[in-house]
Amino acid sequence: MPVNRSGASSVFAWLCPIVLVIALAATGVMLVLYGTSTPYAAYISMAGMAVALVLGGLYQASNVQVSRSLLTQLAKLSSLQNEHIEPEQFEQQLRQSKLPPQARRMILEIYQTLESDQDSIGALQQKSARSEVRAHLAESRVSEINCVIEGLTEPVIMVDQYGELALMNPAAVTLMGMQNVAIGTRIDDALSCDSIVQLLNETRRRKLKSSRVAEIELADPAGEKHWYRVTVTTVADNDSESGGESNFGAVAVMRDISGYKAIQRRNAEFVSAVSHEMKTPLAGIKAYTELLADGEAEDEETRDEFLGVISGQADRLQRLIDNLLNLARIEAGVVSVSKKPRSLNDLLDEAAAIVQPTAEQKNITLNVELSPMYLGVLADRDMILQAAINLLSNAIKYTPDGGKVTLRSRLSDREVHFEVEDTGVGLSPEDCEMVFEKFYRVKKDQKMASGTGLGLPLAKHIVEDVHGGTLTVKSELNKGSTFMIALPTVQVIEHAS
Repeated sequence: MPVNRSGASSVFAWLCPIVLVIALAATGVMLVLYGTSTPYAAYISMAGMAVALVLGGLYQASNVQVSRSLLTQLAKLSSLQNEHIEPEQFEQQLRQSKLPPQARRMILEIYQTLESDQDSIGALQQKSARSEVRAHLAESRVSEINCVIEGLTEPVIMVDQYGELALMNPAAVTLMGMQNVAIGTRIDDALSCDSIVQLLNETRRRKLKSSRVAEIELADPAGEKHWYRVTVTTVADNDSESGGESNFGAVAVMRDISGYKAIQRRNAEFVSAVSHEMKTPLAGIKAYTELLADGEAEDEETRDEFLGVISGQADRLQRLIDNLLNLARIEAGVVSVSKKPRSLNDLLDEAAAIVQPTAEQKNITLNVELSPMYLGVLADRDMILQAAINLLSNAIKYTPDGGKVTLRSRLSDREVHFEVEDTGVGLSPEDCEMVFEKFYRVKKDQKMASGTGLGLPLAKHIVEDVHGGTLTVKSELNKGSTFMIALPTVQVIEHAS
């Protein structure tokens, strides 16, 4: 029959202290009863002490062996974190150890607990790792968003649910003069613009996500006024649009729309000017038509006069419409252009011949001083001819009778130049800056000649937008004006191509 060594060792482990105590007690009794005078007492005492020492040594050795086994099993338990031990293998090793049954049961229970929790611990570790990755990505995203907001040229201002300043980018700081304003300051104290403060406060108090838009005029640090479209949006702490106090605050983004406002203003001025220019010929046509209908023209001569006025006003209206259409086509880039190598002098000669009768009617001397050299340009014949005619006609209209208009051409470096110089009424510096605007007419000269204010703008578009040249003016009041045109030569255009 096999011997259960672990059981024997455990019995020995708890018997040793008992026998040791009995031996020590017997030795003490013998000493009390017989004293130390008899040799038997001495022998018994020595034997008891020897037995006690032997039993103590055996007990100590047993404890050391049990401790080593216990430490071995605990070391295996601690290794579960780094390497997995199968349950059957661990139980077999535990049975082979010299631990008491109670100790084996306790270690086995600890192992089973750790084994059952190992999957949960692994899942928690994975979840923690994912959370760390998401946190890192969120921090990176926040940093990127902050960089974008900091780099925006549009001012951005954000307030929290308490109406305190939560964010402002450098553009907002510069525009609103908030260099000394700290985050957390009440928006009522931070901003001097009551309109923006009111928009932010009204938006953040709303219970549902919303957005408001307003146009506000503000002055920049240099004192120049700009128009801004302010878009204020609710910033919520969740995506729910249901009721409840879910709003966090409001953010205002300000976009400079000064250019758009200027275009609006110019368009309004353009429509007003077109309407005004069209009213004059239409009014003349209508008036003389009514006179004819009422029988006011009793003779043939009067009827011819009325019809002549009607025809003249109709021609004026036709010219206005043609110029408007040409400008619109050029600005929209849909004009039909036929550029070919041409002689600039030939085109200028033709333009001078067309306006010569008008100059003779006013007794104005038209001098044509063209370069003897061949001046080649890549140009649309009709357009360059129209630009030259517009400049010559303008010079003749605003030059008093008996004056002089000169048309010149020359080669200058890699450009061909031609200019129209007159001895007319001239322009002030302010008029020189505005003379190429649509429908702009010098007020002091409006009675001197009729016009639509489209001739010079059309010439500038033809020269600069269609042909890549330049048209400038140099003038002095009461001394005359010089309009100068520069166009690239054919050789320069071919080289660029």
